[in-house]
Amino acid sequence: MINLTKIIAAVLVLLALALGGYAWMLSRQAPVAPPPVAAASGGAPAKAAQAQTFPVVVATKPLPAGLAIPADALRVEQLTINPAGAFQEVAPLAGRVPVIDLGEGTPLLEGQLVSGLALRVAEGERAVAVKADEVMGVGNKVQPGDFVDVFLMLKSDNKEIDRSQARLLLSRKRVLAFGSASVDGLPSKTDKNAAAQAQRAEIARTAVLAVPVEEINRLTLGENSGRLLLALRNPTDMSVPDPKLFAELPVVLQPVPAKPGEPRRPPLEGLDRAQAGVTIVDFVNGGKPGAQPAAIARAPAARTGGDRGGLQVEVIRGDRSETIRY
Repeated sequence: MINLTKIIAAVLVLLALALGGYAWMLSRQAPVAPPPVAAASGGAPAKAAQAQTFPVVVATKPLPAGLAIPADALRVEQLTINPAGAFQEVAPLAGRVPVIDLGEGTPLLEGQLVSGLALRVAEGERAVAVKADEVMGVGNKVQPGDFVDVFLMLKSDNKEIDRSQARLLLSRKRVLAFGSASVDGLPSKTDKNAAAQAQRAEIARTAVLAVPVEEINRLTLGENSGRLLLALRNPTDMSVPDPKLFAELPVVLQPVPAKPGEPRRPPLEGLDRAQAGVTIVDFVNGGKPGAQPAAIARAPAARTGGDRGGLQVEVIRGDRSETIRY
């Protein structure tokens, strides 16, 4: 009986050893599968990366080119793209002007909006460039942002030098650009010292002034009839000539008379006065009737055999030219 128990126990031990060896062999041959938990955790970052979004300002309605953008025409959306030059807030875009038509849902980019010197021109003003040199520009000491007075020198010929004149043409005008330097801030993107040295080395050939639109006619005639001179002034000096002390120059185009019963029309101002224009004769002589425009004298014309002698002066009125003999 005891021998039988020992035999059974020995058989069971051998069987257990055989099963354990077989299991060990199977474990070495079967491929190791990744744990389900690890697989799930490995896919989470990829899924999160695909779902990443960025706040971008888009148009809620069509935005025409050349018109200011109203604040209610913009909103911030979460997009899966983040374009270069995009905006994340609506506030900086209110009042900006697009250079192209933008459709509804279009992301607004910096390159699609008006920028540069045009944004520095106030309402009712225009940026006008005049020829500049070292003398005209106060020894090249004029800088963008300065305020200057514009003087005009009208020089007659040698025989009539006493009829030459100099006068203040424009007062307290803001300089928008002088040479390559400008108030739009573009030079500040480079090193300030290097930019300043480059600007001093480059000869300034133009000065850009902010001029009220009704005064551009006088500035244009002055530059073409004589020599302009900029006088640098302190920006805190607010003094300007009293316009009531001087008569207004007559205009070339007369407005249509008011119909019977209509109120009397006010004097021309702004764009209306600019369009009405002024003649070179009235500009030089202040609108005095019958005055001769000595300040626009040209070189004496060649005399012919039948000439009685004297000085001939060429008077230019718009696109017409007339020769007057003294």
